[in-house]
Amino acid sequence: MTEPRDELRRPTERMPRVNEPAVEEVVERDDSYRKVRTVHTVCAVIDIVCWTFAIVLLVHIFLVVADANAANGFFQFVAGWANGITLGLDGLFTPDSEKVAVLFNEGLAAILWLLIGTLLTNLITRLALPADHRRAWYRRTVRP
Repeated sequence: MTEPRDELRRPTERMPRVNEPAVEEVVERDDSYRKVRTVHTVCAVIDIVCWTFAIVLLVHIFLVVADANAANGFFQFVAGWANGITLGLDGLFTPDSEKVAVLFNEGLAAILWLLIGTLLTNLITRLALPADHRRAWYRRTVRP
């Protein structure tokens, strides 16, 4: 017969009884655990920084193209950030319209930030991860 406390749980789960031994699960970490975790953390930080820079540039492009009030505090904050992270591409394209110039210059900088993040994380994972934790790009199988 089931007890009232067992009816509250899913039918597949059962509370251990008082006299039953407790089951322990021991998980052992290998030597490469800390290295793998550190590499993944570094790659995550790089991704977050590069995506943040790209999003700030895209927000600035949107504000300029949409004719936002340049005297607004939010616009000035975003413009200040965008000026610092354009990778020196401010005057690369010089079309007649300022909106198009901002679109091309900062759009290219945003794309470059995403490419830089992708290349860095890919390079770090290929060089720093142990061989058994790397992604397999090419696997050759020989069949008899």
